Amino acid sequence: MHLRARPFATSIAVAGLLAAACTSMAPAADSPTLDGTAWVLSSLPGRTLVPGTTATLQFEGGRAAGSDGCNRFSTSYAVDGATLKISPSGAMTQMACPPAIMEQARAVMASLQGASTYRVDAGQLQLVGADGAVVASFAPQSQALAGTSWRVTGYNNGRQAVVSVLTGTQLTMAFAADGRVSGSAGCNNYSGTYTASGSSLRFGPAAATRMMCAQPEGVMEQERQFLQALETVATVRQEGERAELRTADGALAVSLDKDAGR
Repeated sequence: MHLRARPFATSIAVAGLLAAACTSMAPAADSPTLDGTAWVLSSLPGRTLVPGTTATLQFEGGRAAGSDGCNRFSTSYAVDGATLKISPSGAMTQMACPPAIMEQARAVMASLQGASTYRVDAGQLQLVGADGAVVASFAPQSQALAGTSWRVTGYNNGRQAVVSVLTGTQLTMAFAADGRVSGSAGCNNYSGTYTASGSSLRFGPAAATRMMCAQPEGVMEQERQFLQALETVATVRQEGERAELRTADGALAVSLDKDAGR
């Protein structure tokens, strides 16, 4: 999936509709640093969020990036005290989603463009428009792994390429509270240890059962490459229902989708 430069200005017209639906509120003084934080959309005033959609927002190194619930975006932002300016120019993917999701996505982007200040109230990030109305609220993105289960969507094959999981196979990861990780490597089950602290993540050597699977073709090679990819992991970043495990130099090692209900 590629990002292509595209202005966000087409979404700005929706900001006025959002502001009109909001109750006027004065900005609060609680405006902690945004850099290094990640959030999940919890409400758009005057709207009921489309079930099954997840919009996200993260701030890092002067960049604001995430998903509007349909497409991914990346742009710059600037903060001065409680003042927040998210650039109207950036990059965005070009996927088409059902009309209701597309309409909500436009409202999400409009809320970002309509933000003049921000505050954190009861743990929620609130973006506030020029008229003092809250245009969007975001809940903090949990980075905890303990008690979560995931389905692998891609892994680094050791040849500087991230490849998809073979059709007819499933790679999984489950993180226990006692520091154990286990799952299916496509043919065999595996288990091992992990150590997580903040964004840092390391795996110990994994032990696997010793079955041999002939089908689908390449499943045993996939298993070997996946388990080797885990050994290279240095960091984790969760975003909505997705997570990326990356190497120390920032290369993607494993991509994950969270199992429903976990």
